[in-house]
Amino acid sequence: MINVHEVMAELERLGSEQVRKTYVRHGAPENQIFGVKIADLKKIVKRIKGNQTLAKELYATGNSDAMYLAGLVADGAAMSKKELDYWAKTATWYMISEYTVPWVAAENSGADAIASKWIKSKTPKIACSGWATYASLVSHLPDDELDFSEIVGLLDIAVERISIAPGRVGLGMNNFIICVGSYVKPLLKQAKSAAKNVGVIKIDMGDTACKIPVATASIEKIESLNRVGQKRKHIKC
Repeated sequence: MINVHEVMAELERLGSEQVRKTYVRHGAPENQIFGVKIADLKKIVKRIKGNQTLAKELYATGNSDAMYLAGLVADGAAMSKKELDYWAKTATWYMISEYTVPWVAAENSGADAIASKWIKSKTPKIACSGWATYASLVSHLPDDELDFSEIVGLLDIAVERISIAPGRVGLGMNNFIICVGSYVKPLLKQAKSAAKNVGVIKIDMGDTACKIPVATASIEKIESLNRVGQKRKHIKC
């Protein structure tokens, strides 16, 4: 059976300097990434998916490619809250804290409670994981499994705090509003109101061409396509 050392060697071989530089420009730790394309990571996933022990070992390396791969391989439903907290605390940059960690957390039976706890964290990257986890939940869970009162409360928090939110936390709040408006039809009115109150947000995206979506426009687009309430089949990508 393939081990963590063999996977790390393969990741190093697959690494691209051009991809690595792009990721570093977006915030990846310069000395902890090989620059593997996601398409190549997915080829590895086919061979090791379901190997929970290997997934945890890959995440623990601190290498960004390995951590992202770990999120694609791991089963969040089989992870403890302590393990998920560890992943959130040790995430190295936003692709891990806003994608990898929420992916596995959203698979856990206690995802809503975990997300709510993380959202309250004073550590920006953990708060980002919290908002992204809850956004994942509203995007794929049936409406009857969602706590509407809690979601409305989170919309209110986003409106109130988005202008003073540290780092990328505001971006997570903005995305949460968009997801509620896009995937939870009974709360469309509340999400549109929140989006209108938030307006255009400004966040330093560093040396990148990344643009921040305007929540009102994003929700209106989904409405125009008559896709409000259509849930995602898969969280991970």
